[in-house]
Amino acid sequence: MYQKPPAVSSAFRDSSQNGFFLSIIEFNRPQLSALRPCRPGFKFELEQWLHKGRRAILGTRICASYKPTPKPTFKRQESYPQNVDLPPILPKKKKKPYPIPFKKIKQAAKQDKKLAERGIEKPLEPPKNGLLVPDLIPVAYRVLDAWKILIKGVAQLWHVIPVYACSECSEVHVAETGHRIQNCLGRGMVRRRSFHSWIKGSLNDILVPIESYHLYDPFGRRIKHEARFQYDRIPAVVELCIQAGVDIPEYPSRRRTIPIRMIGRKVVDRGGLVKEPKPWRSANPSSLVDLDTYGASTRFPPPLSSDIPRIAQVTMDAYEVVRLGVTKLMKKYTVKACGYCSEVHVGPWGHSAKLCGEFKHQWRDGKHGWQDATVDEVFPPNYVWHVRDPKGPPLRSALKRFYGKAPAVVELCLQAGAKIPERYKPMMRLDIVVPESEESRFVA
Repeated sequence: MYQKPPAVSSAFRDSSQNGFFLSIIEFNRPQLSALRPCRPGFKFELEQWLHKGRRAILGTRICASYKPTPKPTFKRQESYPQNVDLPPILPKKKKKPYPIPFKKIKQAAKQDKKLAERGIEKPLEPPKNGLLVPDLIPVAYRVLDAWKILIKGVAQLWHVIPVYACSECSEVHVAETGHRIQNCLGRGMVRRRSFHSWIKGSLNDILVPIESYHLYDPFGRRIKHEARFQYDRIPAVVELCIQAGVDIPEYPSRRRTIPIRMIGRKVVDRGGLVKEPKPWRSANPSSLVDLDTYGASTRFPPPLSSDIPRIAQVTMDAYEVVRLGVTKLMKKYTVKACGYCSEVHVGPWGHSAKLCGEFKHQWRDGKHGWQDATVDEVFPPNYVWHVRDPKGPPLRSALKRFYGKAPAVVELCLQAGAKIPERYKPMMRLDIVVPESEESRFVA
């Protein structure tokens, strides 16, 4: 315990006598708090007075300061739940839910309408105004490079790891044999008692091809139904990278230096309509072949047994780079998706081609119901059942609730020897012990 220093009073003769004066120095005891950890520190100062060239010591001042003890900082680690539910299957006879709440969409539309009625231009920031975002250009190049590595890795592992696909529905299974889960909804399911009709799968069963129209000027005129064959169809991931700043000579894109101007939903100044240049076709088309999954299984031979784990890990890392990169790009660049089918369009507004044939397409004259796209629609994970022992007995319907799921690429790389990313483990249900078929009815 710190005690109060005694008060010091120095009495000297009056200042009129030899220049001295009376000075009283008091010491106040600072209040200590038991709730706040402090580090006391005392400072001693000497008070002096100069008179006729002489120094006279008048007293000593004690200053106490208390510095709060810094609290230890701990880096919070991202934790994942033990198990999560499997992704729900959306009904086909209903429109997909909006990724942005419809209430916010209406509020933004009302705000744009108010500005348009006053004749005020809509405030736009890159890339909404047609300009590039410089910070996302390196991200787009990394995504495109990882996309090429991903196609090559999956094509090589496809020769080694068996992949099966149902000939009547979209079910895919990665194991030595197809599973026995009765969840087929394809043609003839009643005759087959909902068992799948397994055939050898292809590369497109692992990487689902999602294509989009390539546009030289995304802010130009919309694609008409009659002119749809004048535009190339390329993977949506590649088109997103091109609009984000990647330069591919075969697929030119307009780079604006002056932003566009909009009032409400109407473009009042787009810098004029520029004639689209003819695409430059190189003598060696290998640069374009690497961007597509078509024929990739024939271009890449089976790998050596010693290289399989390394290729699996590289492919897994490339898959994560593509997914995270697409997520970053889609936060800035607009991508539209049909609310009824799998059509995707990269650009500020969708095209006008009448190609939708899903629920109530007659009421829409075949036009798509455009809304904001999600990452899973541009880069589908294509979930498959996780198999703990690929060479063991096939999965059964009686134990379906004990099985987990994983993206097809993750399951393929896992069986080839890659390390599982932490964020996929809860969905794979690795902590659940699969009982025997006779014991399943006793499990709560």
